Amino acid sequence: MMEKVIAPIMGTIVSVKVKAGDRVNKGDVLLILEAMKMENEIYAPKSGVVKEVHVSEGKAVKHGEVLMVIE
Repeated sequence: MMEKVIAPIMGTIVSVKVKAGDRVNKGDVLLILEAMKMENEIYAPKSGVVKEVHVSEGKAVKHGEVLMVIE
């Protein structure tokens, strides 16, 4: 079952910690999203394998945008 990781707020991607094919555990930091001068860690909602990464460092994202997909 695939699960989408969604941007909780509008901001800019500062750092992407994983790539497609990486195995992650629930709670692992996937990326850092900067919003209003605060860095927010985005965590894996479940354990699995990263199937798709839709963002890169420096990309501006909107609230609700899909950042990556974990299977």
